[in-house]
Amino acid sequence: MKKLVVLIVLVLLVSCAQSPEEKLSYLNGYWEIKEVISENSVAKSYSYNTTIDYIYVENNKGFRKKLQPAFNNQYSTSDDAEGLTVKIENDSLNLYYKTNLTNWKETVLSATEKELRIVNQDQVVYVYERYESVEFELE
Repeated sequence: MKKLVVLIVLVLLVSCAQSPEEKLSYLNGYWEIKEVISENSVAKSYSYNTTIDYIYVENNKGFRKKLQPAFNNQYSTSDDAEGLTVKIENDSLNLYYKTNLTNWKETVLSATEKELRIVNQDQVVYVYERYESVEFELE
């Protein structure tokens, strides 16, 4: 538990230096989960994912969608998407999700061109890295 508290404090210190508007500027795009850190500071790393998240926000409204990467920038997906609303509250960038089944909130701890850190209501931290598709040249 101590490790998680220290980690969250460090992430919050780093994220405090970054404005919510700056975090928002990096949010759109394809993201792959790299690590999940639970409340009891247990970290699970992911070296390979079968799905990635596509996040799109415009004018504080958008969606997050699960995609399965295929060859040469192709993706397969269902029609399901999680609608989201972005709100800046108390110097934090919060994402409010809504589906037919549930609603929840996540807070963006930090966002850069290459990495995104989000914490949910259960204090689980999700560390994403920007997804880069693999392209093959066939002759």
